[in-house]
Amino acid sequence: MKKHHKTSLIVLILFSGWLTVAAISFRSPGNEEVPYPEGYRAWTHVKSALDAKSHAAFHHIYGNAKAIEGYKTGNFADGSVLVFDVLEAVSKDSLVNEGTRKQIDVMVRNTDRYKSTGGWGYEEFGGDSKTERRIGVLAVTSCYNCHKQRKDNDNVFSKFRN
Repeated sequence: MKKHHKTSLIVLILFSGWLTVAAISFRSPGNEEVPYPEGYRAWTHVKSALDAKSHAAFHHIYGNAKAIEGYKTGNFADGSVLVFDVLEAVSKDSLVNEGTRKQIDVMVRNTDRYKSTGGWGYEEFGGDSKTERRIGVLAVTSCYNCHKQRKDNDNVFSKFRN
C-alpha cells in the first residue's frame, strides 16, 4: 500500500473515531441516555394491568426504593426509577398467560439532568434488549407531553397499590 493511502486511511479512522465520541458525548440537556434498569424485577411490584379490550398485553410496573417512597409522599426524589414492563398476553384453555416481552418503558428521576422533561428521563427498550432504544431524543414529544398532564402527581400516572 502506498504511503499516501496509509496516511489517508489513518486520518479517516481517526476522524470516524472522533465523530463517534462527539456524537456520544454531545447531548443537549434533557436528552441524556436513560440507563437500562438492571435487576428491576427484584424491585417492588407497584401494580399490574391487562388490556381488557384486546387482551394483547400485560403491563407490570416496578419501582426502586426511592420511587416507592415517592408514591407514598407524592414527591419522587432524584434516583427514583419506574419500569413499565409490557408482555404479550396469550390466551389458551381459558387462561391468559404472559408471553414474550414487547418492551420496557423506563422513567428515571434526575431534576438536573432532565430539566426539559420535567426532571424525568424517559426511554423504551425493545423486547428483551438492553440496547435497542426506541425513544431517545423524542422523549419530549413521545413521553413528557403526555406525562406533564399528571403534574399534580409529579408526572407519574400510576398509584401504588398497598
